[in-house]
Amino acid sequence: MVKVRESRHLGANGEINLKAWLEHIQSVLRLNDKESEILLRACELAREVESLEGDKITGWGKGYTTLNAGLDMAEMLADLQTDGETLVAAVLYRSVRENKLADTDVKRQFGDTIAGLIDGVRRMASISALTSRSNEEVFGKASAEQSENVRKMLVAMVDDVRVALIKLAERTCAIRAVKNSPIAKRQSIAREIADIYAPLAHRLGIGHIKWELEDLSFRYLQPFDYKYIAKLLDERRLDRETYIESVISIIKNALAEEDIEAEVYGRAKHIFSIWRKMRRKNINFSEVYDIRAVRILVETERECYAVLGIVHSLWRNIPHEFDDYIANPKENGYRSLHTAVTGPANRVLEVQIRTRDMHEEAEFGVCAHWRYKDTDSDKAQSSYEKKIEWLRQVLEWHDEIGGSPIEEHLHKSGVDQDRLYVFTPEGHVIDLPEGATPVDFAFRIHTDVGLRCRGAKVNGRIVPLNHPVQTADQIEILTGKRESPSRDWLNPGLGYITTSKARSCVHHWFKQQDRDQNIADGRAMLDHEFKRLAVSGLDYDALAKKLHLNTLEDLYAAVGTADLGVEKVLNAAQKLVNGDVSSQQVSSLVGKVSDEKSGAEVYINGVGNLMSSIAQCCKPIPGDSISGYITQGRGVSIHRQDCTNILQRRSLEPERIIAVDWAEKPANLYSTEIAIEAFDRHGLLRDITTLLDREKINVSAMQTLSDKNKNTVQMEATIEVTDFGSLSRVLARLSQLPNVSSVVRKQ
Repeated sequence: MVKVRESRHLGANGEINLKAWLEHIQSVLRLNDKESEILLRACELAREVESLEGDKITGWGKGYTTLNAGLDMAEMLADLQTDGETLVAAVLYRSVRENKLADTDVKRQFGDTIAGLIDGVRRMASISALTSRSNEEVFGKASAEQSENVRKMLVAMVDDVRVALIKLAERTCAIRAVKNSPIAKRQSIAREIADIYAPLAHRLGIGHIKWELEDLSFRYLQPFDYKYIAKLLDERRLDRETYIESVISIIKNALAEEDIEAEVYGRAKHIFSIWRKMRRKNINFSEVYDIRAVRILVETERECYAVLGIVHSLWRNIPHEFDDYIANPKENGYRSLHTAVTGPANRVLEVQIRTRDMHEEAEFGVCAHWRYKDTDSDKAQSSYEKKIEWLRQVLEWHDEIGGSPIEEHLHKSGVDQDRLYVFTPEGHVIDLPEGATPVDFAFRIHTDVGLRCRGAKVNGRIVPLNHPVQTADQIEILTGKRESPSRDWLNPGLGYITTSKARSCVHHWFKQQDRDQNIADGRAMLDHEFKRLAVSGLDYDALAKKLHLNTLEDLYAAVGTADLGVEKVLNAAQKLVNGDVSSQQVSSLVGKVSDEKSGAEVYINGVGNLMSSIAQCCKPIPGDSISGYITQGRGVSIHRQDCTNILQRRSLEPERIIAVDWAEKPANLYSTEIAIEAFDRHGLLRDITTLLDREKINVSAMQTLSDKNKNTVQMEATIEVTDFGSLSRVLARLSQLPNVSSVVRKQ
């Protein structure tokens, strides 16, 4: 049976005793005086909100207030060994969630970090709430896929592990509190927890929260099965307890003879895990071997295997029922030895053997390794950052999530790291690759929607069709009555399409059109591109032959149907004119130094042809933040930005410090001039230079001439490109800026 822990902050008369509660928290976490003062201040603020608002949480049971919830959540998080900021955020979260306390007040009184934690939990709550209604409308496989996408979206939004932990604590309190609520309310919360939060607790390796969430949600979603198994467990409880006590005695005596100190105790089998095993293996209750189970905790990994040998010498092990999760840990980090043996009276017995550190990790997951209280602050920060990095890898859900854990056993399903999760207007979650656009979204919904796409709204605002979408965006596609995709969508330089499905659908649609129309469209596209690039005197027949096409019309038709990309044609044309984008090849701004450790060339952006070297005082490696110092007679010395020498030089000789960065091996660059015509507006020059910087295009010269009477501006810029393709892409991007009427290469 699920046993819900009683709140330690409630006195005998049911009143809240903050002093006793804080003493308990201190005994668990050993907060310093400042942390204790801030936590007490948060509790008093929550109590003040409660007294002013008559503060009860709707649907959480009689008398359950935001202060009760906050204290229960903070108590759970203290057991997970989180920090003081997490506890403060937990105490205040429900008050903010119920709109009893303004987030601006939290930020003013407790700072940006705590306010940010609360905001992160609220965002997780809003997404799961938004999808719950749409989930109720979908059944079977589609519902499982929807739940999976919601889980992935929530994980993608978690920038701080503490946000996920606070949300898990809050949902645990929620499902504890709805025991006497209406059936619909209990099942709604149970479904959300079973689909989203119990799997999240599993992936974090927080065993005791996972088990409680699974059992309570199972209790409300499958009440008949829950009561059936609970009754069987209860009927055999006394017999099982007597049996386990005798087994523990035998094991302790055997370990004492070998001078092995260990903690041995009976382990409760959770109702949901029994039910899941019965379904997975298609067996009866009597065939579940680990209903009778003991756990042995020792000090070292070596002792684990020694104890295993002792157990197997006492009783015969059951074939195929041994798992070594120490040598082969589970993906969530779980480590232990599991074996099943035929124990006394020929009864099957499961034995788990692990070290105390393994047990801590199994119960509290990633939280068992946090060290917020390290006296060395730098060491503590490093440990924390490493743990955050590890957690983010865990949260990619490499081996998880198929159907609901209540409805079916979890199966492996790989998840790419570069996925986005966005909403339809109805609240369904759709996954897309990173960098996807509204056009990709439209074709993901349905091919017909994509072909009739005319515009898009993201979060209620009209955006360009090549606007990159972000996780949690809500996207609405505006469609026309007839299918009429744009050929610009197939131009990679314009960035309308990133998915292969969308590209193949558009390509197939144009291929179905008449050949004459395709020839005309292809001719228009190439004429426009060559005119913009100022390419003249080109032998088009030779160009067709170079692309292995029989005639010029075949070339135009291939371009018109998108069988042949414009950029590929431009590359072939460049070879025909011997790469004559410009008569003078420019020198790169990237210099190189030698990495003494590997002997490899390391490239530094910003030093040009100056002699440069890696400073031996700090020895930066690629990936470190670096600065350059102009020495006397020895070129540029490359230092880490936090190097004491460079910091000293920055204060004494700031004029000799230059900005540098790591770079890839430079390609050949060619200088060319472009002309831009536009209607003048505020921020035009900034938008142009920002775009060129984003495309990593170096500008060596720029000239601007404005006509105030006509409100127009003409710009001439000298830029450095690698080939026709990169030049075409830049010109296409520039032409899409607002108010830009023409962008061409100067002849």
